[in-house]
Amino acid sequence: MRICLDACVLFPTVLREILMGCATAGLFQPIWSARILEEWARAAVKLGETGEMQARGEIAVLKANWPGAEVALREGDLARLWLPDENDVHVLAAAIAGSADAILTFNVKDFPKHVLAEEGIARLSPDPYLMDLWDQNPDAVEGVVGDVHRTAVRLLGEEIALRALLKRARLPRLGKALG
Repeated sequence: MRICLDACVLFPTVLREILMGCATAGLFQPIWSARILEEWARAAVKLGETGEMQARGEIAVLKANWPGAEVALREGDLARLWLPDENDVHVLAAAIAGSADAILTFNVKDFPKHVLAEEGIARLSPDPYLMDLWDQNPDAVEGVVGDVHRTAVRLLGEEIALRALLKRARLPRLGKALG
């Protein structure tokens, strides 16, 4: 399955690491555009004065690890598409350019299912999507989540319960299932 990752699912580190770990395990193929990555970098300013610089470093690593994931937007798609928030049209255009099966996003209201269906694209939310992946591939997802949890504990320098970490990453159902 080809999934276009919206900036809002790339920006939170724990969620991004879980998603990319699942992609590395072959559970889905990620797609994004340069504009989606730029949106992530600009959003990282919220983290403080080094936030954007850190995000740009993470983006460089992501691009190096996934050289085929970035798709070029087509002007024709950008001109003809409509979404409730015109600032999200580029995400749908990236999904179309990358022949994505779905867009993974937290922004449900900005991506109406009926509009996406016209393009043959589904809308997925991270927690239910990862629950589905876990149902289908429990060992792979548990391995990825375990690796991310161990890395988070090491970087924080203190213990954090898996369930709490996943809840903070806006993955409460996955946290309940695995915690």
